[in-house]
Amino acid sequence: MKTPRRKMQRTQTPSLQALIQQYACGAVHFSGNANASYERHVMFDHVVEPQAASLRERFEAVARSLRDLLVPRWLKTDATYDQANPKQVYYLSMEFLIGRSLTNNLTNLLVEPIAREVLQREGLDLVELAEQEPDAGLGNGGLGRLAACFLDSMATMQIPAMGYGLRYHYGIFRQQLQHGYQVATPDPWLHHPDPWEVSRPADTVEIPMHATARLDNGVETFVANQPVVLLGIPFDRPVVGYGGKTINTLRLWEAGTPHEFDFGEFSSGDFVGAVHDQIAAETLTRVLYPDDSIDRGRALRFAQEYFLVACSLADIVARFRRRGNDWHALPEKVAIQLNDTHPAMAVAELMRLLLDQAGLGWDEAWDLTTRTLAYTNHTLLPEALEKWPVHFFEVGLPRHLEIIYEINRRFLDNVRTRFPEDEARVVRTSLIEETPVKQVRMAHLAIVGSHSTNGVAEIHSRLLRTTVVQDFADLFPERFNNKTNGVTPRRWLLLTNPDLAGLITEAIGDGWILDLSQLRHLLPLADDAAFVADFRQAKRAAKARFADWLYASSGQRVNPDALFDCQIKRIHEYKRQLLNVLHIIVLYNRLRDNPTLEVPPRTCFFAGKAAPAYRLAQLISKLIGNVARVIDADLVVRDRLQVLFLPEYNVSLAERLIPASDVSEQISTAGFEASGTSNMKFMMNGALTVGTRDGATIEMAQEAGEENFFLFGLTAEQVQDSRGWYNPHWHYDHEPETRRALEMIATNTFSPEEPGIFAPILDVLLTHGDYYRHLADLSAYVKTQAQVSALYTQPDAWARKAILNVGHSGKFSSDRTIAEYARDIWQAKPCPLE
Repeated sequence: MKTPRRKMQRTQTPSLQALIQQYACGAVHFSGNANASYERHVMFDHVVEPQAASLRERFEAVARSLRDLLVPRWLKTDATYDQANPKQVYYLSMEFLIGRSLTNNLTNLLVEPIAREVLQREGLDLVELAEQEPDAGLGNGGLGRLAACFLDSMATMQIPAMGYGLRYHYGIFRQQLQHGYQVATPDPWLHHPDPWEVSRPADTVEIPMHATARLDNGVETFVANQPVVLLGIPFDRPVVGYGGKTINTLRLWEAGTPHEFDFGEFSSGDFVGAVHDQIAAETLTRVLYPDDSIDRGRALRFAQEYFLVACSLADIVARFRRRGNDWHALPEKVAIQLNDTHPAMAVAELMRLLLDQAGLGWDEAWDLTTRTLAYTNHTLLPEALEKWPVHFFEVGLPRHLEIIYEINRRFLDNVRTRFPEDEARVVRTSLIEETPVKQVRMAHLAIVGSHSTNGVAEIHSRLLRTTVVQDFADLFPERFNNKTNGVTPRRWLLLTNPDLAGLITEAIGDGWILDLSQLRHLLPLADDAAFVADFRQAKRAAKARFADWLYASSGQRVNPDALFDCQIKRIHEYKRQLLNVLHIIVLYNRLRDNPTLEVPPRTCFFAGKAAPAYRLAQLISKLIGNVARVIDADLVVRDRLQVLFLPEYNVSLAERLIPASDVSEQISTAGFEASGTSNMKFMMNGALTVGTRDGATIEMAQEAGEENFFLFGLTAEQVQDSRGWYNPHWHYDHEPETRRALEMIATNTFSPEEPGIFAPILDVLLTHGDYYRHLADLSAYVKTQAQVSALYTQPDAWARKAILNVGHSGKFSSDRTIAEYARDIWQAKPCPLE
């Protein structure tokens, strides 16, 4: 059946002259003569003749030339906000996983065709040039990637906004695999100058703390009642909205000290002591998420979170006052969104500023604070709801502890009034956990101190209200709401998947780039034989491109005609990479037992980092690698089943792998994944989802129809209801394929040189109750994967479901999410530039 394709008008890329006018560059040229931006940056920044410049030097010249192009518009954005004095959104996050900026900025500025002309003239390849830019080490997982998508959407939608984070010198860590083990090494992403950032020393803020660090016999300790002042030095990065109309700012703080060098100590021979204060200060922003399994690591993380909050609020308040606003107008001019509990100290810090700096009374300060702050919760795991020892506050932030105690006293008086004689509720809701160690419950502080608490998927928001913080939902029902996550289609479809993006634009026009709901116009084309063929060709091109890159970068070969089955996310028990590898072992056994089994060749990709202190997660990574080696060495199976663990998972790897994927593994234990965002990226790139009814996957299946998803497993309610009676041994005793897979692990089939290494995994599954229900869901998962294989042997039927997924993915644009935040939580409106 052939469906006529819609005749949609395509937006024309502006001419060079129009772009020059928009970006107000005047007579400055991007390239083409000795005085043009590119040529001058090559020569004068690096003092080399252009023809002798290295590829890295040429990358920096192109990036700085692009920055030159956007600077007038960037300045005009700031000037417009200062003049119009609109309500401005401030997004505080410990992570911004922005990836590389060159290709993203080229795309959003609409100048890629112009840049390609320059590159062609200079004999440069854009792909090779982009490889010179490291992924910015500013995040780790979905939390940071979501924050980056939100910044993109706010700039594209012309919402006055600014992101605040920390300028980590070494990111979280660089992941290497040695003999299957994860090895964490520093990620020196700032080894070369970053051409995008601009240092703003004039906006440096002073941050007082009540304790200082001392070096005694080589061991650093914190000394209370020794006030110290840290410097927060801002570095700004442009956030380019699509079309280049608005360019917002991501401001990252670096820690420093007013006393960089003690000449007296140096002269006396204490060379380390002479620079110790500077080293100690810089440690605050050296790495993302220091190891919190030790007290010193936890203390550093505590100090990082306070530093982010204190620097950002000082900057926000200074801008608010500079625009001539009265303190009482704070909630009408400022909206501060706390991305998870990490910035929750903002409640106490804003109260401190309003009480001690502005001189307001408690009631008024509290009213302004709660109406200004809003909190996004990202987890259902109780252990992920941060708690900080009261001792940390006593040593470093005693004034903040006084304020928290007073907030808690007044709050608990309200609880007792609302629920008399319910002292158990008082204990549960208190901001202070009294036992076993006295701690401040940061999620409680964030909820009490803000006017909005939102979850990030419908099921997450419901479970948040009914289980995790039910007492607070009873107290403040009007504060709780849902804002299902989304991702930016500019980066995750237009930029990363040019074949599919081009096909979509050819079929329905390019309106989808700014309004992803227009992808619904693709739905009738799922039955158009010509479009189905073109869609399959676009997927094949993405797979071939990934296979070529993988071979060139690592020497590993994959068959682009195999089914690409991908699970790429942080390694954690609840995300169930272990369930995936158990299925792979079952499939391996089936292929060994029956070499003529009719299933398509399958390549299973894993990628993700395990926290260095999370021993079991690292063992799961090791098991995946060992299973991969056993399969690769088996001549009977290796051409039909392949397993690869791709190290150093980051945005750039995801941009290559997601467009090439056929299957998206979203198999977390139901009731544990807050939302997910990779699931949305896979969907809009034409992968089919194998998943549990968890997170945003539920809403994705509702949009596309469950018949176009591969759903399996226990529901969140079934998982919870089984807590009292579930026995994983039943599955071991009654499911032969399950027992065989576990016995292969137990008898060292995958660890002949390290016998017993995987015993802790078996203990978790069989001895300690299989908390995340791997064995409970394994048989259903295996059956579902058989259905996946069967459908993949019918290419047109597979493509039809994939097209329906793409066509129904419009809801999951971060533009829609941000529109809901702006309307329901921030009451923020666009502020277009003239």
